[in-house]
Amino acid sequence: MKKYSIGVDFGSLSGRAVLVDIDSGNEVASSVFEYPHAVMSEYIPGSDEKLPPDWALQHPQDYLDVLHFTIPAVIKESGVSPEDIIGVGIDFTACTVLPVTSDGTPLCFLDEFKNNPHAYVKLWKHHAAQDEANRLNQIAGERGEDFLLRYGGKISSEWLVPKIWQILNEAPEIYEAMDRFIEAADWVIWQLCGKETRNACTAGYKALWHKQKGYPSKDFFRALDPRLENLVEDKLSTDISGLGEKAGVITPKAAELTGLLEGTAVAVGNVDAHVALPAVGITEPGKMLMIIGTSTCDILLGDKECIVPGMCGVVEDGVISGYMGYEAGQSCVGDHFDWFCKTCVPESYLADAKAQGKNIHKYLREKAMLLSPGESGLLALDWWNGNRSVLVDVDLTGMILGMTLLTKPEEIYRALIEATAYGTRMIIETFRENGVPINELYAAGGIAQKDELMMQIYSDVTNMPIRISASAQTPALGSAMFGAVAAGSDAGGFDSITDAAKVMGRVMDKVYRPIAENVNIYDKLYAEYKILHDYFGRGSNDVMKRLKNIKSSVK
Repeated sequence: MKKYSIGVDFGSLSGRAVLVDIDSGNEVASSVFEYPHAVMSEYIPGSDEKLPPDWALQHPQDYLDVLHFTIPAVIKESGVSPEDIIGVGIDFTACTVLPVTSDGTPLCFLDEFKNNPHAYVKLWKHHAAQDEANRLNQIAGERGEDFLLRYGGKISSEWLVPKIWQILNEAPEIYEAMDRFIEAADWVIWQLCGKETRNACTAGYKALWHKQKGYPSKDFFRALDPRLENLVEDKLSTDISGLGEKAGVITPKAAELTGLLEGTAVAVGNVDAHVALPAVGITEPGKMLMIIGTSTCDILLGDKECIVPGMCGVVEDGVISGYMGYEAGQSCVGDHFDWFCKTCVPESYLADAKAQGKNIHKYLREKAMLLSPGESGLLALDWWNGNRSVLVDVDLTGMILGMTLLTKPEEIYRALIEATAYGTRMIIETFRENGVPINELYAAGGIAQKDELMMQIYSDVTNMPIRISASAQTPALGSAMFGAVAAGSDAGGFDSITDAAKVMGRVMDKVYRPIAENVNIYDKLYAEYKILHDYFGRGSNDVMKRLKNIKSSVK
């Protein structure tokens, strides 16, 4: 009898589930649920008080609804009996965190806190804790804290400690009321298993935890703020579970929510980008996977711990047991192109696209494909949502250079794609320069599968072949693989994620290869990009930050 597992991928705007045949990795059924509350960047439910700049909140009810709608949907679509589903795994965007009570109830579910923005989920791209991040980096640097180097020299405002420190500073009543501050990935597992677990991936990459050394010292947290001295003991946990471990089993309550059988194995939570690596068959060093979506996360393995400026972290066993897992990324990729299409495309283009039965992205891609590299005379910086790597600075902003009265929308669209490719090359070169080899390049995500122009540009800019994930839902497939590992071989699954990757991990036959004449032109353009990157990003001219300050002062 065939056995199956389910993976659920929680993204920035939706959650998606896939039901996977364990013998082949084939996706038998899938379902997507759009978050009704989406990203709350202006208002929370029932409030007419506008949120400050750089906020990005979500509602945890949306996550429960994902489980309630998508898992029954894939069971119904496939006709598979729940008895043959041996495991479930989930992944999440990170760092996405929320305050909860001792039984896991989100504070925003409570009447006394439902009108307090700090009681809601802080999405990964919540950047309003930048002041706290700046202060943390300053204090850690002055104290010579060694953890700082493991995160490329800077801790991002996107991560756990700045976010909870912001709550303490701005809403101490929420800080006092919460019993736990927890990653959404771990909270969802709590809802499925009925008990709290903390995964090594988010703890290591987003909460400053180290497998050998644990969290930073109490002295460090006290130096940040005396009220944070016992942060780990009071609000977090030192009980960290390894990836691939079994978090528990489906409880009666979760069975009613999802349609799964009580006792079905549940894997420890994971991060969307990290769980994708084995889904394309990568289980060894030297191969970097770009998970391209609204943002891009870059994941690769290494044999040793190297200090790489601007990386998001290096964590032992943080992706696959036995290796160092490295993370970097770009804060704005798909969001980049979506912003342009929504705000800058003329009505004539929209009408023409509609007449041709195409969405505006496809229409612009086709026009941009007719352009040669360098033909537009444009150069852009890919910082519309700040820079994650290698500058780690959310206060940087976007820029386009070289526009004239003859500049066309498709030229700008292509320049924005090229900018994200240059940012990727900057990341690759920085890793290589600091002792982490990258010999092969892979890509996953909807953009990687459907945007041939972008993938060819990436290949040309990096001068590397690019292999594409065979799955349209790579993180969900990866989560299903970890679900099969949680079940174990005795139940029809696997005893390690490496074993699972050999059977279930897949890439397309198609490979994008660099075109020599394009490579030569992009080498010249990238040299110009590096000049602008360093000039605006490394302190020679902080005009972007000054403009942002002026903007804040007049609101």
